[in-house]
Amino acid sequence: MKLAEAAGLFLAFLARLITGAQGHWYGCPPKAEQRIYFANHQSHFDWVLIWAALPGDLRAVTRPIAARDYWTSSPLKLWITREIFNAIYVSRTRTKGGPADGTDDQEDPLEPLVDALNNGDSLVIFPEGTRGSQGDPQPFKSGLYHLAEQFPSVQLIPAWIDNVQRVMPKGEVVPVPILCSVTFGAPLQLQPGEDKRMFLERARDAVVALRNIH
Repeated sequence: MKLAEAAGLFLAFLARLITGAQGHWYGCPPKAEQRIYFANHQSHFDWVLIWAALPGDLRAVTRPIAARDYWTSSPLKLWITREIFNAIYVSRTRTKGGPADGTDDQEDPLEPLVDALNNGDSLVIFPEGTRGSQGDPQPFKSGLYHLAEQFPSVQLIPAWIDNVQRVMPKGEVVPVPILCSVTFGAPLQLQPGEDKRMFLERARDAVVALRNIH
């Protein structure tokens, strides 16, 4: 067994030990189909919890999105996200190309996600773009809409993460043992003629609606 594979099994075990990492499925079974899981965002621990809550065959084909500036800031973070989670690094903002690459085009943060979906991978994304509070999610940014538009055959699965902000609050580096859960809802699709604002509001409502399902 490779080191990264063994470390991944250990981290999944550790996440379940600390949080319970309970996955509840409503409206969709945990099948190894190409999907985009989108959820509320309250902690750096969020995507670890979703990953640990997935069955092993889904974990193998599901890649989380990681902020490049944070998750490549140390060799350990880089190794964990690259070798264990096979994360996709994205920039939080568009950046202009400079003389080094000979172009004035802007780097599209969605480009690596599009490449991954074209490769058949599933994704875990957080449409708020940044971590929020313990209340309702912030308005969703447009990335989820553009992905839904480009990949209509990929299932969009809403998810509500509960209690994880108490496991890894902002500013903390050591997780606290707290029982957590991830509730997965029924798939969404972009409807014909549905504009960006309406779709993003509907997607956000689908996530919030899972909060009170037990």
